[in-house]
Amino acid sequence: MAERPISTLNKPDVVLELTLRPSLFSDFTGQAKVKERLEIAVAAAKQRGEALDHILLSGPPGLGKTTLAYIIAKAMGTNLKSTSGPIIEKAGDLAGLLTNLDEGDVLFIDEIHRLQKTIEEYLYPAMEDFKLDIIIDQGPNARSVRLNLPRFTLIGATTRSGLLTAPLLTRFAVRERLDYYHAAQLQEIVVRSARLLNVEIEPDGAHEIARRSRGTPRIANNLLRRVRDYAQVRHDGRITATVADKALAMLEIDQNGLDEMDKRILEAIIVKFGGGPVGVNSLGVTVGEEPDTIEDVYEPYLIKEGYLNRTSQGRVATELGFKKLGLKSTADSQPRLL
Repeated sequence: MAERPISTLNKPDVVLELTLRPSLFSDFTGQAKVKERLEIAVAAAKQRGEALDHILLSGPPGLGKTTLAYIIAKAMGTNLKSTSGPIIEKAGDLAGLLTNLDEGDVLFIDEIHRLQKTIEEYLYPAMEDFKLDIIIDQGPNARSVRLNLPRFTLIGATTRSGLLTAPLLTRFAVRERLDYYHAAQLQEIVVRSARLLNVEIEPDGAHEIARRSRGTPRIANNLLRRVRDYAQVRHDGRITATVADKALAMLEIDQNGLDEMDKRILEAIIVKFGGGPVGVNSLGVTVGEEPDTIEDVYEPYLIKEGYLNRTSQGRVATELGFKKLGLKSTADSQPRLL
């Protein structure tokens, strides 16, 4: 079964990201305040000759959390070792990662909110005291061994910071949230990426891609690649506004950056559930998508653009959501009580 367009576009392409990922703060577009605070933290740590404080980067997927981690490590002149929360299945996995770090190294844990709670507890003394307590053997022969760790920097990335426990959250001295990008910022990113990919693109073509990229650089870069293919096969290879518009229409991405799944979600809430409220699990079953994917990928943008609201009872379509589908809000048709 073919993957839906935005699901594919929101997934990181390892080769593409390595090609297009900026390696310096000066090359990183957007997130100006976050970037400034991180630059100051890095400069201060280097002047003192110390390891950088632990950092938590949060925000929707595709906004540059991993990229910033690599930029920070390079700016500090240290190595970065990368892993992901779900990959660390037992304490021995974490111990192996921590004991192989050198002084000042950066350990990057993506999706840190998915770290098992039993594993998370081993991180507390490691982050605070740079010591690791591990249990050897089992039963009567079990004994605790304390290992000294080099002073390192843990950079955690999460799309759902609310799932982090308070003890872990408070151990991050630096906490930064990345927000969606403006179209002008994404246009700069598209132009830079096109240059690196040797793609000829006009400013209007770059703007057309940027404004339909849901405020996300990863989607902008992936859309650029898809539009490049269309321009190469159907036109002369040059991306103009007209070419970009035709390519994006073929991908079923509308003028507001909404794709087929976005509209299916809105249609399900409005038509099948009377505008809501509806729980995310029921919504996931209705549209044939995982609840986590709806919460992490689709919902944030729909909420940001004002198409739906998340309430304590469930998801509710807004008046703008009704208008998007050309339907009349049920609230408008109901008599008001005086």
